[in-house]
Amino acid sequence: MTTPTSLADDIRAHIERHIGPIHQVFNDWEDQPFPISVQHVEPSEGRPIHTLITIGISAREMSVPEGSESPRSIELMITLPESWKIEADLTQQEQWPIRLLQSLARRAISTNGWIGWGDLIPNGEPPQPYAPSTKLCAALIVPSLLVPTDFYQLTVQGKNIAFFAVVPLYTEEWQLGINNGNKALIERIIDRDVNDVVVPNRKNVAKRRWLGLGR
Repeated sequence: MTTPTSLADDIRAHIERHIGPIHQVFNDWEDQPFPISVQHVEPSEGRPIHTLITIGISAREMSVPEGSESPRSIELMITLPESWKIEADLTQQEQWPIRLLQSLARRAISTNGWIGWGDLIPNGEPPQPYAPSTKLCAALIVPSLLVPTDFYQLTVQGKNIAFFAVVPLYTEEWQLGINNGNKALIERIIDRDVNDVVVPNRKNVAKRRWLGLGR
């Protein structure tokens, strides 16, 4: 029988096998049947970025609509630059990526809730910045470009768990995805050499380049 605790151990082993040692854990909803935690893997010589990965979403199958090919079990991740200061006090403005992961996790495990590839999830209506230090205000759910392909999926205890990256977006990028489809947005992101490392003031791929040379 699968238990949240034993499943979490398998996911932790998967993280440490492919990403690196877990340095610290940020817990959320400890008193709930499906507790959510965020694992922090520190930068290393071979992987000079912070990696944050949830454990707990996959303890319960999501309410994926009938006929959809989206996985029913997922975990989410965010990558941050090596210079990002990660602290235990999640009320600090700089810790908004951890709070974002926790919020999306709660959305995924809620009654009738689910998250899948290509989802565009605004931070409110209309979208509001995640913190005063950034104008990023929505999230795109896609596979990470910064992990080994063997990390994308974990098959364990009768579950196929997909690992998706959360890519924060500007309002214009979110609107581009809504108007033209997530594939058009993803193509634009790749074309502009943006990956899933969170840079609060990165270039906005939905805005035209100088002299109108952008798409």
